[in-house]
Amino acid sequence: MQNVRVRFAPSPTGAQHIGGIRTALYNYLFARSQGGVFVLRIEDTDQKRYVEGAEEYVINALRWAGITPDEGPGIGGEYGPYRQSERREIYRKYTQHLLDSGQAYYAFDTEEELDQRREAEKAAGNHSFRYDATTRGDMRNSLSLGREETDRLLEGNTPYVVRLRVEPGQMVHIKDRVRGDVAYRSEEVDDKVLVKADGLPTYHLANVVDDHLMKITHVIRGEEWLPSTALHVLLYRAFGWEKTMPEFAHLPLLLKPTGKGKLSKRDGQQLGFPVFPLDWGEEGDDDYLSGFREAGFLPEAMLNFLAFLGWNPGTEQEIFSRQELIDAFGLDRINKSGAQYDFEKARWYNQQYLINTPDAKLGPRIAHVYAENGHPISEEMSVTIAGLLKERVHTLPEFFEQGVYFVARVGINDEKTARKKWKPEQRPAFEDLRTRLASVKDWQAPRIKEETVAFMEEKGLGFGAVLPILRLAVSGTVKGPDAFAILEAVGREETVARLGEGFNLMDRIVADQRGE
Repeated sequence: MQNVRVRFAPSPTGAQHIGGIRTALYNYLFARSQGGVFVLRIEDTDQKRYVEGAEEYVINALRWAGITPDEGPGIGGEYGPYRQSERREIYRKYTQHLLDSGQAYYAFDTEEELDQRREAEKAAGNHSFRYDATTRGDMRNSLSLGREETDRLLEGNTPYVVRLRVEPGQMVHIKDRVRGDVAYRSEEVDDKVLVKADGLPTYHLANVVDDHLMKITHVIRGEEWLPSTALHVLLYRAFGWEKTMPEFAHLPLLLKPTGKGKLSKRDGQQLGFPVFPLDWGEEGDDDYLSGFREAGFLPEAMLNFLAFLGWNPGTEQEIFSRQELIDAFGLDRINKSGAQYDFEKARWYNQQYLINTPDAKLGPRIAHVYAENGHPISEEMSVTIAGLLKERVHTLPEFFEQGVYFVARVGINDEKTARKKWKPEQRPAFEDLRTRLASVKDWQAPRIKEETVAFMEEKGLGFGAVLPILRLAVSGTVKGPDAFAILEAVGREETVARLGEGFNLMDRIVADQRGE
């Protein structure tokens, strides 16, 4: 059996988009399903685009999601270093091999010269200039200049890049596990830069060298990399590594909620939902990006949601534990077409996970939310709130938004119902109920209900006349879980106090309506 090794190789150029986390998830699931190894590699050769804190963001996002690498920065492994910026000598060695074998060449063209050539091509009616077999003879490179002039330029420290020598007439066949056989002609590939003027390799060279040296068996990555794969195959061919080349699987795009166009970070900003795993920046800043974690999602719910954005198990089952995802996952069930990003579906997943999480396990998360909002609560109260609200909310912050009345007096939020249900002339009767509740010693929901029902029977009132008043006075709204469970959670003394305040507020609301 093949020793499966896969890698997730993000560039630290900013926050990691949710599409990248899906790529990491699919690599992780495939590795686990095959008993293989999941490698994290940081591709930081593009120093111009490097963003401070981006690598830490990736690591924290994977840690939060529970996508645990087996090898990588801070973890170790026998194929390190796992940051490309620390592998320069390795790339230098393999670049020299390509130069010595004639598979690559030095190019001394300046940016100004390249821009002039592009403009000249445009003026001649050619919309794009390609540095390839048809044009390299007109440019300043070691193939056109000859050995003596090339050596003179190198000895004089003239800036240069190294380009791959792509000859026409070759066919490149890619056996993609998602898309089948994909073929390119080498004429479609230009002489790509392999080493930049700063001495660092481009993504293409470093990617191929690292995948070979790290013994990567499967490259599972986004669809946008499919056109580059022809170049990568030519590089494997140039090195003589074609027989040990990894298998490829290019994942479908994540599409906007409308289904048209690729999902971008701007979609989240404009439509008000996260497209990143964690917050990036400070809320209110121009570069702030909201994350699933801070939006109140459980990581396992986010992973379940992401798994279905491009893959399906072939059954009607939608809720999968991590182990069930591992057991069911396979590259053969990844879709070719793009996957529409449905945030409401993400909220549904999170709700299902909240409902199925034991109250005691949810408690600490809820306590954290309340503390963040300036209302620390006990462990007992957090577990109580979990049981009462988890079937009514979709995210963790909603436990506070919908349950703030458990810890604070909120007044009357539904004045319309108050005007409809409250009759000032019944105030003496409700004061009697308040007195009766104040004397209840066993403050449990069944006992509170028993006392309330006895009051209703005595006064000839139905639930429709009494429960809305109790709810409005104690929680400010007629919505919510069982009224008697709310009263139990709030506590006897606080309930009695709120009833008094609530009756006064409803008296004023009705008086204002009557113009009194």
